[in-house]
Formats: sequence, C-alpha cells, structure tokens
Amino acid sequence: MGLHKPMVKGEKIDTFRLGNKTSLLLKFNYTSSLLSFVFALLCIFLLNIEGTIPFTFILYTILNSVNVWAFKRHGNLTSMAIYTSLLSWVSTIVISLCSGAVQSPFLFILAIIVLAGYVSTKLLGTIYLYSITATIFIIFLIDYLPLDFIQNEVPEASKDLFSLFSMLFAVYLLGYIFGKNLLETHHNLYRSKNEIESRIEEKETLLKEVHHRVKNNLQTVSSLLNLQARNSKNEKIKDLLKGSQNRVLSMAMIHEMLYLNQNISKIDFRTYVEQLTEYLLNSAISKNKNIFLELNIPELQLGIDTAIPLGLLINETVTNSIKYGFTEENDGIITIILEKLENPNLYKLSINDNGIGFKEEIDLKEIKSLGLKLIHNLARQLHGSIRRLNTVTWTSYILTFKEIENKR
Repeated sequence: MGLHKPMVKGEKIDTFRLGNKTSLLLKFNYTSSLLSFVFALLCIFLLNIEGTIPFTFILYTILNSVNVWAFKRHGNLTSMAIYTSLLSWVSTIVISLCSGAVQSPFLFILAIIVLAGYVSTKLLGTIYLYSITATIFIIFLIDYLPLDFIQNEVPEASKDLFSLFSMLFAVYLLGYIFGKNLLETHHNLYRSKNEIESRIEEKETLLKEVHHRVKNNLQTVSSLLNLQARNSKNEKIKDLLKGSQNRVLSMAMIHEMLYLNQNISKIDFRTYVEQLTEYLLNSAISKNKNIFLELNIPELQLGIDTAIPLGLLINETVTNSIKYGFTEENDGIITIILEKLENPNLYKLSINDNGIGFKEEIDLKEIKSLGLKLIHNLARQLHGSIRRLNTVTWTSYILTFKEIENKR
C-alpha cells in the first residue's frame, strides 16, 4: 500500500476551485455545442437560412467537441478555456456579421464570453472585456463600409424567429450554466462559512477548556507548594516555597482571565495587575505593613506571550518591595506605571517604591539572588532591557519592552 501526502487546507480549497471551474467549463462546452447543433438544424429546416450561419454553428459544434476530447487527453484546463473562448468569440463575430452586424440579436453572446473569462481568471476576463468591447465597435463601423461580401443571410420573414432563438440561446447559457453555477457556489460558500464558524466556535470552547484546566493544574501546584511550606520548619525554605507559589499563581490568574473572557487570546492588563498586586498585598509577607498601591495603566489588551513574563516580573519586583523595602513602622507606597512609547509596539513599565532602598549598587546580570536574576531574564524574554535606580529612600525598576506577537 502506498503512502499518500495529506492534503492541507489551502490545497483542498484550490482543488475545490479547480474542480468547480472544470465542471463549469465542461458544462458550457457540452451545452453550447448541443445548442449550436440544434440552432443549425433550425436555421436549415425552419428559418430557411443557408450558407455561413448554419455552417458556423456546425463547425463550432465539431471543433468544440474536439476541444473537449483533447482536454480529456492532456488535462490542461487553461488551454481548453482559451480555445473555447476564442472559438466562441470568432463564431459569434461571424454569425453576427451575417445576421445584421451590430443589429444582430446574436451579438449578446459576446457578453457571455466576457463573463466566462472572468470565471476563469480576473486577468483573462479583463482581456476579454477590452478586446470584445473593441470588437463591438469594429462591427458597428463595418455597417458603414461598402463590403459586398458581408450579407445578411436571415430572410425578412425569419428575423423575428431568429431573434427569439438567439435570445433563448443566450438566456439558456447565461441562466442554466452561469446562473445555476453562481447559485451553487453561493450555497457552497454559505455552507462553508457556517462550517468554519462552527469549527472556530468549537476550537474556542476547547481552548477555553484548556485555559481552565491549566489554571486548575497551576492552582493545584500552588496548593502543594503551600502545604509543603507549612510543613517545613526552615524559614528560608518557607520563603522559597512561598515565592514559587506566587509565581505559579501569577500565571494561573492569566489563564483564568483567558477562560472567563470573550477574547481568548488577550487579557485586560490593568485588571490583571490589580488582581495580582491585591493578592500580593494580602499575602503573608505583607502582614503588619501598611502598604498602598498606585496604578497608572491604560486600557490595554496584551497577548499571553507578553502577559505571562510581564506578570512574573511584576510579581518579583513587588514581592521584593514588600519583603525588603518596607518596615512595620512606616507606611509604604508602590506605584506601577505603564506607558506606550512613540516607537510602535514599544512600552515602558516603571515600578517604584518609597522604601529603604538598596544599600549598594547591584548589577542585575551578576546578582546571585533568584528573584533578581529572574527579573533580568524576563526582561530579555520580552526583547527589552531593565535598569534599577535607587537611593537610600526609594527604588525604581524601569523596563522597556516589546509586545510579543503570537505566531501560533
């Protein structure tokens, strides 16, 4: 058994369009050939038209049948389309010239040829539009030229019937072939649209469920870390476990917001920071400390790839401020300011506290502290840079970063 390459979505669409065009063109060829042969018989036996007109109809039927046979041999749709159009074009010009020139009712077939061109490709349709427009003007001018070899072959008594059959010929081609195909295409597009919308809704529901499960799993991890911290008598281990718990919860909050939101790809960043900092201020590390929070964050939607590292960074800096920046005797203020810079997709985040500050200058790249190392690494993950400004009375982290585009 041979292996077959799976067909991707784009290939399926192209195959569908190609099959639709092939079916339409074959239907046009079969129908126009049959109608041409019937029209030839009507000309000979009913309308008393002899000469060029019935001969052209019969010749068209034969040549178009050969065209279809050749297509089934070589399978080149473009060649068949061009050959059909040219054959129809020339035949219509000949029949129109021999049945009244610009006054011929058969001239309307040229408009159908333009439509057939646009069905094939936009370029082909545009070429046919301008070429056939020029052809009509030329046929109009021929009426004023003394050309004896071009005669109206339709007898006066048969003109009304010839006009009737010509209009029926055009209307049948236009309605049965192109009109019916247009209706079927519309139904197919409507059905495809409903299927796509249904699949999108299904995927959104599934994605929301994924966010919900991730949030639950992260909360379970947080609970396990909390239990482990309670069972430990070592204060350093307790602090490490508590820090890890806060980091896990900062990610869980994002997945919870994505689960609850209509938009499952972005979150309201201001609301997220409010919830995260409120949790940190209510946690055990801020007990017995009067700390107030000031936020200056615009209404902003950020994707998960930006929000998670940004949330972890805020968690680390705010946690450091609460733990080391304030004493129980003094009131404290933490301010978080987010600004969108003039450079597209570039932001500046400032996190400040009026605490006791650091006693010495610290290089974030060289520091051994896990929290400060994490701050530096998160800034790099955001394709940005962070610097720390401090005195004996305040500390400020300035982060410049870019929003990470979600390419999934």
